[in-house]
Amino acid sequence: MEELPPDVMADVLSRLPVKTIIHCKLVCKKWQNLVLDSYFVNLHLSKSPPSLVIHHNSEKDLIGYYKPGILKWVEIEDELDHHHLHHDPVTSLDLNLAPSFQKTQILPVGSVNGLICLWQFGPEGDNTYICNPITREYMILPRQRYYREGYAIIVYGFGVSLMTGEYKVIRTFQGDIPPDPYVSSRPSLLEAEVYTLGTNQWRSLGHVPYWLNGFHGPFLNGHFHWIVCEKDDASEKLCTFDLDKETFQLFPSPPIESIEESQIHFQSLAVLKGCLCQSDTYDSEFTIWVMKEYGIKKSWHKEVVIKQAISPDLDWLMWEPMYLIEGLKDGRILMMYCEDKLLSYCPKSKTVENTEIFDRYLSGMAYRPSFLKLENFESERVHVL
Repeated sequence: MEELPPDVMADVLSRLPVKTIIHCKLVCKKWQNLVLDSYFVNLHLSKSPPSLVIHHNSEKDLIGYYKPGILKWVEIEDELDHHHLHHDPVTSLDLNLAPSFQKTQILPVGSVNGLICLWQFGPEGDNTYICNPITREYMILPRQRYYREGYAIIVYGFGVSLMTGEYKVIRTFQGDIPPDPYVSSRPSLLEAEVYTLGTNQWRSLGHVPYWLNGFHGPFLNGHFHWIVCEKDDASEKLCTFDLDKETFQLFPSPPIESIEESQIHFQSLAVLKGCLCQSDTYDSEFTIWVMKEYGIKKSWHKEVVIKQAISPDLDWLMWEPMYLIEGLKDGRILMMYCEDKLLSYCPKSKTVENTEIFDRYLSGMAYRPSFLKLENFESERVHVL
């Protein structure tokens, strides 16, 4: 193999499992340099298989705070006739070992091209981190604005520009929000800032025209997507942020439906198999809308309806929010229930199963492993776990 041209060697190595590639880096200096080369990184990323990252946190420190937790990479063996979820503890990234994470909580708020954006929050304020679980690197972004007066919710987005290839983090501040979520008055503060990796500075975007729901928005086609909270008669209930133009605008939403007798209604957005999806949780059913053609309102289709009695062993299913994570080749959909369980819905048998891969206190997101080095963003200091 040593006599093969570099591009052929790169092609061969890029087809190997990620853990095998990690071991290949240790074989010799030549192979290590090959894996770190940008050509190989991009080639491997184009073939990178779908997987999950689970943020698992079930422990508290001596004074009762949850620890930063552990990022666990879950491989998906995804074939048309079967699927299997596999986690190797060796590949876990233990955030509890990082001194800068101590006595704080961590929430993953976005993932793109193998990089994960982490929001760190605690009594001393908040910070934003970017990490790569595969290379075991992380970096802290410069201290951003911290809203200290009254109550504020931070909403994140993390993605990559289609035109420039720049990686950007956006966060909006929604301050002085009424305690009752059904009150129609808007927060008194709606502002946003954006950070481009490699620039070492946050930029203010000024006023945000919409009141956003959730802590982060899914990234698709160069845009972040959020559900709009306003209780008005606007025809569209979604909005997007264009990473290239850095502008907000309303976006076509599914038909508005409601179940009058339902006491709850939770909504969330996700990307499954390259399509934007909206899930609605009521106390009697769970529905999934799929946008078949991006940006076309008429292409919204109600793909899944899960009734409460679908799985007798899961009688608790509709009482807390469910979040879509990933779609598999056989049509199965992986969902997170109330940061508690990773569920699998099978449309053929119309059943919901508990994967039982981890215990309680977890959140998850779709992930594509990559060897993208954080050192490529020269202005930020990189740490290794």
